[in-house]
Amino acid sequence: MSDVTAASESRLAHFPVSFFAVVMGLCGLTLALRASEHALHLAGTASTWSLYATVAIFALIGAQYLAKLAFHAREVAQEWAHPVRIAFFPAISISLLLMATAAAPLAPEIARPVFIAGMLAQGVLSLSVLANWIGHRTFQQVHLNPAWFIPAVGNIIVPLVGVEFGFVELSWLFFSAGLVFWVVLLTLVMNRLIFHDPLPGRLLPTLVILIAPPAVAFIAYLRLSGEVDAFARILINIGYVFAAVVLTQAPKLMRLAFALSFWALSFPVAALSVASLLFAQETGSAAHLVIGLGLAALLALLVVALAVRTLMAIFAKEICQPE
Repeated sequence: MSDVTAASESRLAHFPVSFFAVVMGLCGLTLALRASEHALHLAGTASTWSLYATVAIFALIGAQYLAKLAFHAREVAQEWAHPVRIAFFPAISISLLLMATAAAPLAPEIARPVFIAGMLAQGVLSLSVLANWIGHRTFQQVHLNPAWFIPAVGNIIVPLVGVEFGFVELSWLFFSAGLVFWVVLLTLVMNRLIFHDPLPGRLLPTLVILIAPPAVAFIAYLRLSGEVDAFARILINIGYVFAAVVLTQAPKLMRLAFALSFWALSFPVAALSVASLLFAQETGSAAHLVIGLGLAALLALLVVALAVRTLMAIFAKEICQPE
């Protein structure tokens, strides 16, 4: 085997499952663009092209990870046993659910089977990860971080398009599961952040994930209930509260070196943008319209910056390396 081939094989062995967070961020951008286009009465050109790009990136990342599974199964098993990386496996099923949500208005006949596959995978992966947490006695308090929201709270995403496809009761089931584990994990994560050692620098961007559960829960609850009631208002305002909390940590984030974990910034911003625009649509609130459009503009700049920095890191061989 040549040195070049050996180096390629080594990089494939260290291709992280957290790469699927890129797809979540791009899906979030697509949904935020669509909500912005609707709010401004624009044609859906930007969101459509964003969806095409997202599907292409998902296919590329998925092919790489399938190759890793085929040729480096031991490294995949090690990721599954890792106390931090295991939380990113449901990012695969969440990506399917988000792509189905984004594709539903354009191609419902394609989106529906993608949604069903994502829903089934989400159920299996979230239960598997939770079972692993409960039975894995080597996990310590220091391993806990906001990325742990991904497996359990990802269930809240199911109603975003599940209601439209007629899976109303299953949507309520997934929503309920996600909501209860959000409350449990929020308590554990806040205890970890306040009473234990600070998060390592590479995990500090995951703080932004705190914004996503209440923002997505607002959107999901609106799909399920059809109205902005008191509980819906509580959910979206919790999202704003956590956004304010995260802003207090912005100076620390800006000093950090780039890592794939920075993609954790994108989807929560997208979720809060879409939630704000939906709130504005339902209530006529001009303030929420401005907030939603402002967050969408910030998200677009953020995704461009992350994409450029990720490509630079790939060509410089800074990622897909042993840690």
